[in-house]
Amino acid sequence: MEGIDDQARAIAALKLEPGHRVLEIGTGSGFTAAVMSSLAGRVTTVERYRKLCDHALQQFVSLKRENIMVKHADGRHGLPGGPFDRILIWLAFDEVPRHFVDLLATHGVLIAPIGPGDGRQIMTRIAKVGSRFEQEDLMVVRYQPFIEGVSSVL
Repeated sequence: MEGIDDQARAIAALKLEPGHRVLEIGTGSGFTAAVMSSLAGRVTTVERYRKLCDHALQQFVSLKRENIMVKHADGRHGLPGGPFDRILIWLAFDEVPRHFVDLLATHGVLIAPIGPGDGRQIMTRIAKVGSRFEQEDLMVVRYQPFIEGVSSVL
């Protein structure tokens, strides 16, 4: 579970600009999507838990954040509608998720925790520079691994 410090560092590392299209995987409370929506053009946030989606959507409406789209879906394999200028993932992958890298626009940035789901990971920043990619380790974190499918309980 990320803390506010991790969230702030990840958002800062995205280097968001007005007009950027952002994809967030793991909406949670909606806090980071709300912050990013004030810095970017459009934020699409994906959550597998219906109640978290509903709660976040209520928060966005009360904050009058009209540039956020909430999707109740399994975000493990990305989302149609790319390319995205920035992608922020709050769940761990064993290795760099190629299907998300493929969703990046030119000069796009992806930030995700990379490492075993049952241990510590490295929050990693991947920047698309032309036809190549630059990778930077940001911080040591501990996140839940991706779970396939949408939740039928929560």
